[in-house]
Amino acid sequence: MVRRNTFLRRSGFALLVLAIVLFSIFPFIQMLSISLKYPGEWGNPSLIPEKINLEAYMELLNIGQSTKNVPESVLNLLNETPDLTKEQRDAILSKYKSTGDVFPFLRYFGNSFMLSFSAAFFTVIFAIFGAYSFSRLRFPGRSFIQRGVLFVYMFGGILLLIPLYKMFVSIGWISVPPGAFLSLLIIYVVQTLPVSLYMLGNYFRTIPFSIEEAAMIEGASRFGTIWRIIIPLSIAAIVTVFIYCFMIAWNEYLFASVFLKNFKDLYTLPMGLKALFTSKNAIWDRIMAASVLTATPVIILFISIQRNLAGGMAAGGVKE
Repeated sequence: MVRRNTFLRRSGFALLVLAIVLFSIFPFIQMLSISLKYPGEWGNPSLIPEKINLEAYMELLNIGQSTKNVPESVLNLLNETPDLTKEQRDAILSKYKSTGDVFPFLRYFGNSFMLSFSAAFFTVIFAIFGAYSFSRLRFPGRSFIQRGVLFVYMFGGILLLIPLYKMFVSIGWISVPPGAFLSLLIIYVVQTLPVSLYMLGNYFRTIPFSIEEAAMIEGASRFGTIWRIIIPLSIAAIVTVFIYCFMIAWNEYLFASVFLKNFKDLYTLPMGLKALFTSKNAIWDRIMAASVLTATPVIILFISIQRNLAGGMAAGGVKE
């Protein structure tokens, strides 16, 4: 009877986990399915397309679009006129190139990557030194400051949006693209720094202080100890925090929609996806393909750090 109960419990637990997994990944499967279907199949409930449609992906990635809308008579004229130079041919073809508000994935990807990478990089740099001071140094108000860094999470982003916007407007940064980009970068660093300090601080406490003492006896400075001892021993946690900050900045929309609204060339992927959804090019296969392209980098990064993230959390909860 005990074995039967154990088997039933294990089976029930496995079915519960499977149901949760299917419930979680179903929207992504549906999104991928619609992006690969032709318009005639959008009403088909089957998740497997009858015929694979890659036109939306090719259009968003600007693959094979230069001659897509060129009339056959113009192509014949170009083929029968070999005297035309390359510049003249490109000038003729450019008149027939699609100029609609199509999702420029590569430009938005570059903007999102530059902004997210910069924010994650500076956050990790500040977090390493801040977390080390919290975990190793003793100074007045240390406990108050350590707990106070999480105070920012008591306020929602919508409450901080207007004060921050007015502050950066008053110093004239919002009126120029570099200023708007830098303003958003500072906001992302401030948003991700508290959790980064908390995670790295707990991880640094698991490193035996005796190792640092031995290095200091040998003549290493405090900075040398951080560079030669703390960082190499915490590289897994540092990479995890970096990717965590990267993903937060990658998916952020609220602040980006306000600070970058006047600079279309600086749009990030979430902003570009919203602009595509409200434009005349809002076709379901194109929207779903853009969503897949936007979510893919984050999914890959999360899968790559999942084991380190779980291990870092567990190790961060142990004190020497």
